[in-house]
Amino acid sequence: MSFAFGIGIGTQNKQGEWLEVFYQQPSLTPDRDLIDVVESALGYQGGNQAISVTAEQLTKLAESLRQIGQTEQAKLAETAASSKRPVVVTVLATDDTASSTPEVYLKLHLISHRLKKPHGVKLDGIFALLPNLAWTNEGAVDLNELPERQLQARMEGRVLEVKSVDKFPQMTDYVVPGGVRIADTARVRLGAYVGEGTTVMHEGFINFNAGTEGTSMIEGRISAGVIIGKGSDLGGGCSTMGTLSGGGNIIISVGENCLIGANAGIGIPLGDRCTVEAGLYITSGSKIALLDDNNELVELVKARDLANKSDLLFRRNSQTGAVECKTNKTAIELNEELHANN
Repeated sequence: MSFAFGIGIGTQNKQGEWLEVFYQQPSLTPDRDLIDVVESALGYQGGNQAISVTAEQLTKLAESLRQIGQTEQAKLAETAASSKRPVVVTVLATDDTASSTPEVYLKLHLISHRLKKPHGVKLDGIFALLPNLAWTNEGAVDLNELPERQLQARMEGRVLEVKSVDKFPQMTDYVVPGGVRIADTARVRLGAYVGEGTTVMHEGFINFNAGTEGTSMIEGRISAGVIIGKGSDLGGGCSTMGTLSGGGNIIISVGENCLIGANAGIGIPLGDRCTVEAGLYITSGSKIALLDDNNELVELVKARDLANKSDLLFRRNSQTGAVECKTNKTAIELNEELHANN
């Protein structure tokens, strides 16, 4: 059984190099019959391949797909046959390290289509395969070709608007998941996983290979690799430390029904029902005063010792400046639990 399949319409530069690819209907674990059709119609010989195809090949592929009952993919192949843009058929036999731009885009689509969750596909090495592009109101443009395109647009009485210069496009130019609100679509990258019921406000940000399980209010930053559990809220200006922004190899996550206050931040994974006070940033090495029900010190621990623990309240003592932790369980029970895990 193959890993993934997609018929993509993309953009190439004047050298014929792929800049980006749009997969309207990516498929996870496609049927063996579909792969057999790709072998016979396009000469696919196994492994991970991105096959550039002609209109004639797409017409043949569509006929074969319809014969095996793959109606939706057949319609997509027929539509792509009339495309003025280059078309690629990408087959991933395995989830190995990508070797081409179309392969990377297929994997990013799988996440944003909610077919795979963050960390569910192998994305190492993708930066070398994603060219830095001008993302314009007319699509992706090679930066070396941008001045010519801008001049051409002006001469035709138009303005070529450059929305960003980046390796990643905004997700909503490719995928709009059902049941979400995104106030500023430029702040959610392709490869983000946005669960149903999520609201991303204007200052919210979701990086690739990161996202929410659903029913969250996001007014802060979800860095690469971070997943937010259902019902958890990120307050205005708060942040989560991703694997690309100082978190090392630790996977930062937030459990269900948590609250990270405005301008706060975390560098440890949180369990369920945790709260981080507004303005408090917790890194893994932060010294935390573990308090009992009478606000007496039980033990001084490092924040990493509290990773993935539930029902915690992190706060800063307004008089001493010490970072403190209260819990719904007694601090003594939590302390015993921490030492039992050592």
